[in-house]
Amino acid sequence: MPGYAVAHLYNVDANAQIAEYLERIDATLAPFGGRFIVHGGRQFVAEGPRDAVPIVIEFPDYAAAQGWYRSADYQAILPLRTGNADGIATLADYCGDGHAATDVLGAAAPH
Repeated sequence: MPGYAVAHLYNVDANAQIAEYLERIDATLAPFGGRFIVHGGRQFVAEGPRDAVPIVIEFPDYAAAQGWYRSADYQAILPLRTGNADGIATLADYCGDGHAATDVLGAAAPH
């Protein structure tokens, strides 16, 4: 089952450090089978900061998503993003086929 890295970034300072981050991130994804599903593009911001940029990266499984985020190669470039953008980033497991919203009632959300 796939795993995901999901982020909403805003107040992005599109400077040389962000450009370097973007130039280097693909190489950090490759060893973990990561690929961009959503990376900016056409969007309608229905709620939240109007300049928010959505990002979804899919991995073969949740362990691969965690491995990528914790990898030395990604940790080396992470400050290039976090020092130049605000946002929320989350690693999440696929909820499964046939999932209904009420499936989460009564279940503790894993952290």
